[in-house]
Amino acid sequence: MLIGKAAPEDTTLHPIKYKWAYDLYNQAVRNTWFPHEITLKEDLDDWRKMTEDERHAVEFLMAFFNPAELIVNRSIALGIYPYLKSPECHLYLAKQMWEEANHCVAFEYVLETFPFDREKVFGLHLTVPSMKAKEDYINKYMRRMTEMSLDVGTTDGKKDFIRNLVATNIVMEGIWFYSGFMVVLSFRQRKVLRNFGSMINWVLRDESLHLKFGMNLIQNILEENSDLLTEDFADDIRNIIIEGVDLEVEYNKGLFPNGILGLNADYVNQYVKYVADRRLEELGFPKHYNVTNPAKWMSTATDVYELVNFFEAQNTSYEVDSHAHGKDTKKEVKKEAAAE
Repeated sequence: MLIGKAAPEDTTLHPIKYKWAYDLYNQAVRNTWFPHEITLKEDLDDWRKMTEDERHAVEFLMAFFNPAELIVNRSIALGIYPYLKSPECHLYLAKQMWEEANHCVAFEYVLETFPFDREKVFGLHLTVPSMKAKEDYINKYMRRMTEMSLDVGTTDGKKDFIRNLVATNIVMEGIWFYSGFMVVLSFRQRKVLRNFGSMINWVLRDESLHLKFGMNLIQNILEENSDLLTEDFADDIRNIIIEGVDLEVEYNKGLFPNGILGLNADYVNQYVKYVADRRLEELGFPKHYNVTNPAKWMSTATDVYELVNFFEAQNTSYEVDSHAHGKDTKKEVKKEAAAE
């Protein structure tokens, strides 16, 4: 069984029971990257030419993303990792927690580079109602996972576990984050903040694995626990997602109070609803919003992990060889890419 308190016999990796989790761990290792590999000088030049509304959008996103990555990290550590028995799942979650920390440092790197009022940005998530509402939503489910009365050996406890997983993984990582990624990548579509956009591609590559892990985890737990398969609980899960979309819709109104070239709150919120429908379908639900994708270019943008700036051409689509020993494989791949 996946869910439950880990026992001594659960600390042996082989024979691997959930190969999908081990495979995702190995892919996550191959995807390893570090923020300072990206040069932001060009982006700083872009910043000086941007409008106040464009700068506001970037600042607003940073104010959410910087603490959000640590919130996800905490949710994994307190609300997911302790309640799984599978050692291969523990391996993946350990790498995911490192990635969330790495994302936080990446956004800190952006905050250090751009001329933000850092004290203001760090405080926005505590004072802006739409940001605070999103954090309260996540913390409500995470708080339940730390209560002494929680028992994941019971049907109700398993439901609480899945509620927290849906809120954190499906809504926060799979909808809210994708909304923000689309906004940053839309700048790159206009050849603005291109290197920041490449950083977001790396973050998005990580998050796509996080989402896949969460989806697999939910589906496997449901397969192993038929007592959870009730219409009432299905409605509960659906409503958690819809509530998360409503919160994001309000947040994006603050992100774009006036709109900018090619982008406004209505456009972003249509994309949010489109992504939410995809998540619902992946969980086996029918679509709720039935909207079209206004940002069809995203499928191309998220497939290209390449950074090129004015001063150097550096291919950032490399992967680490997780089975190599005795050499810095990532540097070798980068050298080969530069030689091409």
